[in-house]
Amino acid sequence: MQELPPFHLAFPVHSLEEARAFYGGLLGCPEGRSSETWVDFDFYGHQIVAHLAPQELHAAAAHDVDGDDVPVRHFGVVLDMAAWHALAEKLREAGTRFVIEPHVRFKGQPGEQATMFLLDPSGNALEFKAFADRSKLFAK
Repeated sequence: MQELPPFHLAFPVHSLEEARAFYGGLLGCPEGRSSETWVDFDFYGHQIVAHLAPQELHAAAAHDVDGDDVPVRHFGVVLDMAAWHALAEKLREAGTRFVIEPHVRFKGQPGEQATMFLLDPSGNALEFKAFADRSKLFAK
């Protein structure tokens, strides 16, 4: 598999302190550079940047995906199955309130995947997913 270049994603938050606790503390993402108005994190090898911009925050619309109300605006990462299970357990132990509980969707179909959704403290939706066979990531 070709090594992918890291992506960059900037998003609004209402508190950098809470962003640091969530992304750095709970998710274990190492912190990079920062200022008084932003902080970047190493999100599984990708650069995400939390910008202090509470005026930009609003609830995301949701669409039905295999019986789940999936927040339209979300980001996340595709993990291997063992890492996905470990993260799901860590989040459960931390008392995380899931938007969509960890489960498998599209069972028996080419896109079968483990998925879970949660919100950061500013209401940004994150999805963590895994495929038993990652080559099926773009399967139709």
